[in-house]
This record gives sequence, structure tokens and C-alpha cells, in this order.
Amino acid sequence: MNAYDIILKPVMSEKAYDGIHKKIYTFKVARNANKIEIKQAVEQIFNVRGKLKRQGRSEGYTSKSKKAVVKLTSDSKAIEFFESLA
Repeated sequence: MNAYDIILKPVMSEKAYDGIHKKIYTFKVARNANKIEIKQAVEQIFNVRGKLKRQGRSEGYTSKSKKAVVKLTSDSKAIEFFESLA
């Protein structure tokens, strides 16, 4: 699967705009992509490093779309696309 097939488009909402200053970005991603593929796609497309984080178990209903919230390290460069929006 190509990196551009995994990352479909950025999510533009008020909550997503608030995270840009903290280097937190939200993307709509392919439903069949897992966390590892999403991380590799973001690193490949935008040439950045992600923040290491563990997530616990959660349960809930499956939505029709899937989104990924990407947190970058403080010393990582920002994604240029979002800099013009902030």
C-alpha cells in the first residue's frame, strides 16, 4: 500500500486547529491501515519523526471513517502544510 493511499486528507476542525501549535495533527486515513502503517506513511510523506506513546485497551463502536492524531516531538520540524493555517 502506498503512503499516499493511507493518508487521505487532513481534518480541518476547531479541535484540530488548536493542536497545530503543539505539533498535533489530525488526518483522515484508510480504514484498513493500522498504526504502524500510518506512522510510516506520515514519516515518509512529511519527513518527520513521531512521538513514542502507548495506548491502553478501549472499546466502542466502529465508525465509517478513520482518523489518526499524530503527535510530533518538540525538536521535530513542523509540517509545512499546517504552518500556513496557524
